[in-house]
Amino acid sequence: MNTAHNNAPLAAIWMTGTLLSFSVMAIAARELSKDFTTFQILALRSAIGLLVITLVVLHLGWHHISLHQLKTHQLRNIAHFLGQFGWFFAIAYIPLAAVFAIEFTVPLWTMIFAALLLRERITAHRLLALGLGIAGVVVILRPGWEIVHVAALAMLGGALAYGLSHTLTKKLAADNSPLCILFFMMAMQLPLGLIPAAFDWVTPQLHHWPWLILVGLTGLTAHYCMVRALALADASVVIPMDLIRLPLIALLGFLLYGEQVDLLFIVGAGLILSGNLLNLFGERQVR
Repeated sequence: MNTAHNNAPLAAIWMTGTLLSFSVMAIAARELSKDFTTFQILALRSAIGLLVITLVVLHLGWHHISLHQLKTHQLRNIAHFLGQFGWFFAIAYIPLAAVFAIEFTVPLWTMIFAALLLRERITAHRLLALGLGIAGVVVILRPGWEIVHVAALAMLGGALAYGLSHTLTKKLAADNSPLCILFFMMAMQLPLGLIPAAFDWVTPQLHHWPWLILVGLTGLTAHYCMVRALALADASVVIPMDLIRLPLIALLGFLLYGEQVDLLFIVGAGLILSGNLLNLFGERQVR
């Protein structure tokens, strides 16, 4: 415990890399959405990521890639692709802060899928955390008060898909290296985006490539930085740092795109974040 405490400043530095990576990815996705469909952005992102991962595998050796559990890899990547589609689609149409707020329900949906697929226990504090998260989403979406934007619903569906993906990732992680999981993620999701993108393909121009490279690389650096942070400090120290993403992206959305947040959004986001913190620290108390 002392070691984890002593490493907390270094873990915070790595988490800063995660926060910056996700924020840059959101801005790059917003810029690309002006000229490309969501499918094409996902296809090009996977292509760039696959190139990088393949170079790493060639350096470290193909023995890191296991062909076991291919069906689980397939199911995990279909779910992850749907999650990504919801995220990138929503980025183009609703405020960045709203996308990130709804995305923070992912740990709560993961809890449900983990109970169904991995037989993990749902305790009273987990149920309360889930209730707070759902209430937060309802406040942000405001059904019945105004027309709910289809992009917000797409992000909510994406959050559910991410929850299933995270649960299957946990199942795969027991027998597969992170490199193996990332390799199959890029390889399997490339055709999922490329086939529908081919029907409305736009050839990238020179000014598009910096944004495309950023989207491809930040997806890798975000997860790499988070893994490094978790290796240095307890999850109870690292994960709350990730919640800083919400005010950070709200600030960037205001500065770059003039996006405003109102009181109801703040209340809804607060409920979602409270649910996540209750789930995190409640679990720590149980242990």
